[in-house]
Amino acid sequence: MKPRARALGLNLPGVTGALNAITDVPNLSVGFSTVNSSDSDSGPKVQTGVTAIHPRAVADAPAYIWAGQHTLNGNGEMTGCQWIHDAGYFMGPICITNTHSVGMAHHATLKWMIAQYPEFFAAEHRFVMPVIAETYDGILNDINGLHITEEHVLEALGSASTGPVAEGNVGGGNGMITYEFKAGTGTSSRLVEIDNQPYTVGVLVQANFGKRGDLSVLGVPVGQHLTANTIAEQVAQVEQGSIIVIIATDAPLLPSQLTRLAKRASLGIARTGTIGGHGSGDIFLALSTANAWQPGKQAPAHMQLTAVNDQQLDTLYRAARDGVEEAIINSMLAGETSVSHRPEGVVVEAIDHKALMAVMRRYQPTAKGVAAQ
Repeated sequence: MKPRARALGLNLPGVTGALNAITDVPNLSVGFSTVNSSDSDSGPKVQTGVTAIHPRAVADAPAYIWAGQHTLNGNGEMTGCQWIHDAGYFMGPICITNTHSVGMAHHATLKWMIAQYPEFFAAEHRFVMPVIAETYDGILNDINGLHITEEHVLEALGSASTGPVAEGNVGGGNGMITYEFKAGTGTSSRLVEIDNQPYTVGVLVQANFGKRGDLSVLGVPVGQHLTANTIAEQVAQVEQGSIIVIIATDAPLLPSQLTRLAKRASLGIARTGTIGGHGSGDIFLALSTANAWQPGKQAPAHMQLTAVNDQQLDTLYRAARDGVEEAIINSMLAGETSVSHRPEGVVVEAIDHKALMAVMRRYQPTAKGVAAQ
């Protein structure tokens, strides 16, 4: 396993949870299905997958999850957002995959929920609109081959764990590229305290955006120095990426507060240098696992919710911004060099850790050396 940002000596702000992952949020779990064809396989190259997030522990009955959503640049998709905008909540797991597999992921997630909650769907003519998000992996993956199947989605949903979260070429991030380096899935977390009450803010990104010259790491213009092996001229003249950001917290927040928290993802990705290019879908969801409530006729006529005072939100905003920045860096540091499908044969390099830290030391002489690999 490659060292993550902090192990390399990057001086990132904030105190992380034990795993420095979105799974530091209690009871939240993440699963993957990573789909590859080997070099010996005949036919088109497949390098794709599915990432699944269960915001709460899987139970016998579903519960609503308070949420807010924000789009920085809308050239992408995240299903279920219309109801989140209107009502401020959703139900069920979240899945992230490639652009052309949103339909399959939606279909299979519904199948999983119907099997998991049979009484809920049978008793009251209930329905759900799952949250499915995507980024485009057509450079490294035969995206038009529609290789994601129902079984892959069910594998991701069924393999979810509350433990460490794999990064880089895993799940939906398997075929993704960031700042012209191989990247993909990344995660981070922050511990905060409000009025002596501890909370966790966790972040997971599927990073697939940016042009090399814009890359900035902790304010250092890294992309202007690491100029070898760029791919933009070989694969596309404009940015055709995207980033999906999921921010989760156990702090009790209202939907309007969660929408504002989701907006802070924009600041986290901006710190890495992106302009949010025209071809990029920069789509963010913030959710709170607090104030759980179950749907149905048995729900009370009146509800009592606990919420953090607006005056305390800056603590959470900072945690979200910093966590998003670190998750993106982690996604790049974990990436494994890959070869493109279209056009065939272009090498998408993983970022060189030693070269990165050499640049960092030029600007920040106190930066540590590279950890043993």
